[in-house]
Amino acid sequence: MPRPREFDEAVALDAAIDCFWMRGYRGTSVRDLAATIGISAPSLYNAFGDKRTLFVRALERYLDQTMRARIERLENSLPPKQAVSRFIGEIINRSVSDRERRGCFLVNSALEVAPHDKELGAAIAERLGELEAFFRRSIMAAQTDGTVPRQRSATDLARLLVGVLLGIRVLARAKPDRALLEGVARPALALLD
Repeated sequence: MPRPREFDEAVALDAAIDCFWMRGYRGTSVRDLAATIGISAPSLYNAFGDKRTLFVRALERYLDQTMRARIERLENSLPPKQAVSRFIGEIINRSVSDRERRGCFLVNSALEVAPHDKELGAAIAERLGELEAFFRRSIMAAQTDGTVPRQRSATDLARLLVGVLLGIRVLARAKPDRALLEGVARPALALLD
């Protein structure tokens, strides 16, 4: 009979998120992860498999608690055009209040990991695709309700907004200045008018 786990998996994943976020994927060793989580390396392998698998699981948990939760909340509570604006506004607020300038775990991973690991890069691109899909759905719904001009390409606008959002998150790591970040967002959001 297998022994029961002696740790809370959610707490362990949160610790792994912090470890990867602070050190990056390449800079994080299995030893670092085990120490941060508070388990032995063999227990880590037994519970999560290898470092790559744990990274993907940590990224999924992070996205469930941040981007996906935000998308669900905004899509269910606001008209579509406002959902897009609020999403970007909340990211600006989060970026400005990030005292440690850690940025976004997903964006950081896109910059660090994706260029060097084809498989993880594809997984990260797929997660960014979820963000694009939210923007596209919202824009199309806003076009249907008449708040965004129909002649604009929802796909192009969604991709532009993803690029703007990535730019905001990267810029904020160097200079978390609200006026700067809002100035980046404002012209893109104006295209929805």
